[in-house]
Order: sequence, then structure tokens, then C-alpha cells
Amino acid sequence: MARGDEPLLSQGRPSSDHSDERSVEEEDALLTGQKTQQPRNYGWAFWREVGLFAWALIATVLVILFAVLYSHQQQTSKPTPSGGGWKNGRPTGKRNLIFMVSDGMGPTSLSLTRSFRQAETGLPIDDVLVLDEHLIGSSRTRSTSSLVTDSAAGATAFSCGQKSYNGAISVLPNHDPCGTVLEAAKRAGYMTGLVVTTRITDATPACFAAHVNHREEEDRIAEQEVGEHPLGRVLDLMLGGGRCHFLPNTTDGSCRNDDRDVVDLAKRNGFSYVNDRKGFDGLNFGSNVKLPLLGLFASTDIPYEVDRRNMDNVYPSLDEMARTALGALKSATEDSDKGFFLMIEGSRIDHAGHGNDPVAQVHEVLAYDTAFASVLDFLDQDDVEGVLVGTSDHETGGLATAR
Repeated sequence: MARGDEPLLSQGRPSSDHSDERSVEEEDALLTGQKTQQPRNYGWAFWREVGLFAWALIATVLVILFAVLYSHQQQTSKPTPSGGGWKNGRPTGKRNLIFMVSDGMGPTSLSLTRSFRQAETGLPIDDVLVLDEHLIGSSRTRSTSSLVTDSAAGATAFSCGQKSYNGAISVLPNHDPCGTVLEAAKRAGYMTGLVVTTRITDATPACFAAHVNHREEEDRIAEQEVGEHPLGRVLDLMLGGGRCHFLPNTTDGSCRNDDRDVVDLAKRNGFSYVNDRKGFDGLNFGSNVKLPLLGLFASTDIPYEVDRRNMDNVYPSLDEMARTALGALKSATEDSDKGFFLMIEGSRIDHAGHGNDPVAQVHEVLAYDTAFASVLDFLDQDDVEGVLVGTSDHETGGLATAR
């Protein structure tokens, strides 16, 4: 064949002794639809890749096994400074539980408060509340009698772990009483306390230490809280408002329907009693407290924080009461192998929602946020194992911030 007639792609292409055999194999493969079997040459690069993959797989398995074993060891045998730890998957030793309730606070309450604080103080838009840093999940507190849960049904769900009707104070739909976490703690030898900014006889605190068919029975709730209770006295400390339900109706400032003197009943059951700012300041943030203690600092509810801060010489704040309760219960359990249970409620977020009062609401949320931060600081500094659980019982007022 003349040079100019040679196929273009054949120029410079080396010939192969096996090209004819390969062509036959390829034709057979096309006709039969089966791949030709050609011997593969596994060189050093291939085996190097296999070795690296195997090493990575083994290393990953070992890391996972080590992490699982370490976690198990931490949960089952790691001692705490107070001697607490874990045994058979259960906690052992001394420990404290603080349960915080932001009554009537929904997600929009947080959004409004966060934006208000940023605007008022010139903070950047990514600044958040202490509460925002501890958002984990949500709780279910649905009432058995309504699609809209009230504080009584919500707190019964918290305290008893069972659902009931609106207005129920730790009783079930058939009106049988249900045992509360505070009562269980007291029977187990723990010290107990309640801190609120409403009446101490209001629905949320009542659900931890009383049992009545309806939340309006506040006179009876007061009696149970100071010890006239099926289990005897279950409370060691109460700080809040609601003094009128403890005074006989023969005296000024009473709202009782009878002439029972519940303050006197409390004293006969061993309670020390303070009822003003001077008496509260004398408690010295818990270092000068004689338990059991009854502190009632307002006839009904302690004023909204936006107003209370201008009457600081009359009413203690939620944060001050919380820190006082923590200090008192810590001191009281110093030499005990048991800790304490304390419920702290930001009570009047709910009232601001009912009143559609955004100014009051943001200041109530900020006050609760401050108390929440103080509890976290206490747990960080305390040498006793402690747990903080914070949640809301329901939203109030249908707050919306959309345009």
C-alpha cells in the first residue's frame, strides 16, 4: 500500500503479536453478550489502597468501641465530689433538683423579649438570652377537659406525671389525689421548697404540695401547704405572695372566707415567718434562715417586675428569692446524705399574657432569665451533683410579632 493510502490512525502505531487474538475475543464478546475474561495484574498501588482501607476500617471500629466503653464506665462508676454516681444505670448518692417553670411563656415571648433587649441596650442582633442557650425540647401538658391547658392541669402534669382537667390541683379526672414529685422527695428525706411571684397558693405551686378539686380553693391550699396535709408537712420553705389567704377574715388584708389564722397554724407547725422586705433582707440570702420558713411578701401577687423594680425597698425580686432559697436549702442539707427539691416559677409572665401587656411580659421574661442564670451559676459552683429542669406549662394571650 502506498504511504499516502495508509489509514490515518495507523501512523506510528506499534503492532501487536496478539492483536488478531484480541480481535477475535472482542468479536465473540459482542456476539455472545459475555465479557471477555482477561487476567488482572494487581500491582503494589492496588494492594497499598487495600491496606489503607483496611487500616481505616479497623481504626474506626476501635474508636467507636472505646467511646462506647468510656461512656458506659462514666455512667456506671464515675464518682462525683459529693459521693454520687451511677449503679446499674441508676443515679446514686446526694443530689439536688431545681425545677423552673416559666408560666404562660411561649416561643414568641422569647422572641419579643430578645428583640426588646437588643433594641433597648444596643446589643447585636445575634445576642441571645440565657434561656436560648439551653433550649432542648418541649413538654406535653395537655388538659383532659380542654384543648387549651390552664396552669392547674399543666402543673399537675409536671408534678404528678399524669394529665387532668383544667382547674385540678394534683387530682385526677375521677378526683383521686395523685402523688407529686415534691411529696416523693420529702418522703425520701430531701428538703423541699417553692419560690413564686404570684400567690404561694396559686395553681402552679399548689400542684406540688396540695390536693383539691379546683384551683379556686386557695384557703384550703394554704392550710395544706403549712402542714394540714394527708402526709403531714411536706414543705420546708415557701417564698412568694398571697398573704391574704393566710390571715383570718377578722383582720385587715384578709381574703379568706373564714376566721382561721393560717400564719398561726404555720408557726405551731414549726415555721418561722417573714412578711416584709426588712424580714427578707434579714435572711441574708439563705445564710440566716431557720427552716421551715414561710415568707409572704405581698397581700396577693408581687407586682410586675416593670413596677416592682421601682419598689425594690418593698418587694424582693424573683432572682433574690431564688438565690435565698438555694442558699437556705444548701445550708440545711450540708450534713445530710440527701439533697433538696426546689420549684421556682416565673409566675407573672402568664398574667401579662392574659392582660395582653407586652411591656410587662418582656420584663417578666427578663426577670425569669436572670433567675435562670443564677441557678446555673449555683449548680456550677456547688460541689453537690445537681440537675436543672426548666419548662413552660402553656402559652398565654396568643402573642404574635408578625407584621
